[in-house]
Amino acid sequence: MSTCQPTLFISHGAPDFVLTEHVANRALRSLSGKLASPKAIVIISAHWIESPIGITSAESHQMIYDFSGFPDTLYQLTYPAKGDPALAQQIGAQLESAGFSVNLDQARGLDHGAWVPLMLIYPTADIPVIQVSLPKGNLQEAARLGEALTPLREQNVLIIGSGGSVHNLGAMNREEHTDVWAKKFEYWLQDNVQGNRFDRVVNPQQFTPLFDQAHPSSEHFAPLVVAWAAGNKHKPGRRFHQSYMYGNIGMAMFEFR
Repeated sequence: MSTCQPTLFISHGAPDFVLTEHVANRALRSLSGKLASPKAIVIISAHWIESPIGITSAESHQMIYDFSGFPDTLYQLTYPAKGDPALAQQIGAQLESAGFSVNLDQARGLDHGAWVPLMLIYPTADIPVIQVSLPKGNLQEAARLGEALTPLREQNVLIIGSGGSVHNLGAMNREEHTDVWAKKFEYWLQDNVQGNRFDRVVNPQQFTPLFDQAHPSSEHFAPLVVAWAAGNKHKPGRRFHQSYMYGNIGMAMFEFR
């Protein structure tokens, strides 16, 4: 009988997160020991939004260093996981059946929203990885994408949404001071995910005035919606980590089954 994987939402923080000893870094390093080993990983990052939906389909991946101004060490990191062209084709067919247009992309590599968390969770890079883009549009489209990916779980494929539970770059600070609004939004998010209110999470602006401050744009929130919809949007999720980076960057992480 094939293993049914959970889905995960991971907050990947700033690019230099991978070089730190942050408490969230340690949480990711311990995660693989708590999961059944997947046959492949499908990851949806905040840093790839495309229409048609992009799907990496090459045998191997280039590294995308989609940031600037960080230590040179960060630009030397590599994550040599293989791709899976056959699985990419299958995912493309699934998404087309759900009404999405798709582009099997042999040229695009893994952006830091993908390789930063994967380097911490699976440092040996011995599990094939496929990155799928977020759809353009609203969070309802992100939910529709997640639902279309759901059957992969029964094939022992681990689906990861990679973004940020609070992502307002203008509110970062080096003093590690977390503002009340950020804490209140994290409480709201935890209450609604663990309280099984997918309807609120997929329409956050209708249910909390804090959303626009926590997420001036929605691309770091959308992977959470994808992950929950790919897991089971009718069941509550479980938060397994919560912390902050640079004061107000939320690092919460959730599991959905």
